[in-house]
Amino acid sequence: MATTAPERSDSLWRIPTSIDYRAPDWFERLPRAVSTGGVVLLLVAVSAYIRLHFLDGQLWAPEAAAVGTASHSLAQIPGILWREGAPPLYLFLLHLWMDAFGDSEISVHSLSALAGLLTVPVSAWLAWGLWGRRAAFLAAALFAFNGFLTQFAEEAAPYELMGLLGLLATGAFLQAFVYGRRRGYLPLFAVSLLLMAYTDYWGLFFWAGAALALAAVWRRTGADDRRGVLRDGLLAFGAAAILFVPWLPTLIHQIVSSTSPWQYVPVPGANMPRLLVGTDRVIAVLAFVLVCGAGPLATRAQRRSPAATAALALAIVPLSALLLTLIAWAFVPVWDYRLFAPIVAPVLLLCALAAARSNLVGLVLVAVSCAFLANPLSFIPTYKSDLRDIAAEMQPDLRQGDVVLVAQPEQTPLAYYYLPAGLRYVTALGPDPHPGWVNWDDALGRLQRADPAAVVARAVSLLRPGQQLLYIRPLTEEVSSWTERWSALVRRRAAQLGEALATDPQVAWAGRMFAPHNYRDSIYLPSSALLFVKR
Repeated sequence: MATTAPERSDSLWRIPTSIDYRAPDWFERLPRAVSTGGVVLLLVAVSAYIRLHFLDGQLWAPEAAAVGTASHSLAQIPGILWREGAPPLYLFLLHLWMDAFGDSEISVHSLSALAGLLTVPVSAWLAWGLWGRRAAFLAAALFAFNGFLTQFAEEAAPYELMGLLGLLATGAFLQAFVYGRRRGYLPLFAVSLLLMAYTDYWGLFFWAGAALALAAVWRRTGADDRRGVLRDGLLAFGAAAILFVPWLPTLIHQIVSSTSPWQYVPVPGANMPRLLVGTDRVIAVLAFVLVCGAGPLATRAQRRSPAATAALALAIVPLSALLLTLIAWAFVPVWDYRLFAPIVAPVLLLCALAAARSNLVGLVLVAVSCAFLANPLSFIPTYKSDLRDIAAEMQPDLRQGDVVLVAQPEQTPLAYYYLPAGLRYVTALGPDPHPGWVNWDDALGRLQRADPAAVVARAVSLLRPGQQLLYIRPLTEEVSSWTERWSALVRRRAAQLGEALATDPQVAWAGRMFAPHNYRDSIYLPSSALLFVKR
């Protein structure tokens, strides 16, 4: 593989970065494939040790919905997604994965863990081809310890896959448009863009960021080659866009008809960009890396160099994606750092480039940032849901044919995953014939029109005397988390359903039958349950 040595800094910047380092002689005498492969494999092993601690942890609502959807056949999944509101690629892969390994917590989390671990060798390969072996080691270390990738390596969600695709797209972009090796990497860039759009719609913001970065690269390209850059860019983006056209009717229907389930974080908060790398301390360390290593690229002597153009492109992609998402938030009130998985890659590759140019300072700072991220307990939620505890406590008392009434509709797939088979489900929207996934078509309107007393009466009518009704309700004491239209209505309906049950003469609370009896830790969306018996 061709390599490019890191460029030296201008004299203005040599004082903090002049101390260089080199590997021991015995290491340099090893074949490059052995030495480089050994270091990368060691980083993969360390990353696996950090990221696989909680594979058997609880699922929470979106994970259970993904498992429930992926449990259907490949032919059925697109039809479900028409009403559930997601693209299909991750769910197709999860379906195949569960066919091979089952749907246990460990199994469904392992698919994400695998995607996250793959970013380590892939980042080393891409950085080596771009900036040399030193950058390859630093990039692999940054990806091995990254807090975002560690957190979502243990969640049945598409974010790890989006991180891997964002890495492939970013590396291919740099190779194709910045470093002059365009043709060979164009297919990888186009395919990565396409798969990104079929995995999570927020990948389209990465598209926009990459397009703006391409415009910046085009401006810095010599007049003789500008036409080639424009042609290849149109070819890559155009091919990906054309191949996404078959899914456009579903996307349009989802935009028009779906109620977004994630209206619990109404405004952009301080979790950006801190949680993309792990902690505030890591942000401070990596910011210093960028000052030392990327700062010289802004000087007159280097601003036209390939490294400077690469750094500019790597900065434009995440910044423009964040800005465009902020603009979109004005119309669709959804902002969650997990949606920005594809921009983790350009951020970390920019840090790897800067660290490789900063000599010993860069190495030390990367090591410090990795040390801050070595303990996943500092930023990974280990107790995402209490539905597993509720199910464990209630399972001995439930019988086939009993009814489960779930006040918060998006919690139904989670209850369905953990509770025993043979139960019937009703939500605040009414009877639910498909408790493994949520129909988000006009969900807000349907919840507004639903009559809680009628819902309870319908649920009770399904029972014979002696059969039971398990009422699962969200704990909504933290009012600030329940202020958006959907969440505020869920909170009100939960109280109304509880009141209707308490006053219904046909059912009685089975005394002391409630769960959970203890809350072990803070939870994303905590719930509790009461067991009623039909008289």
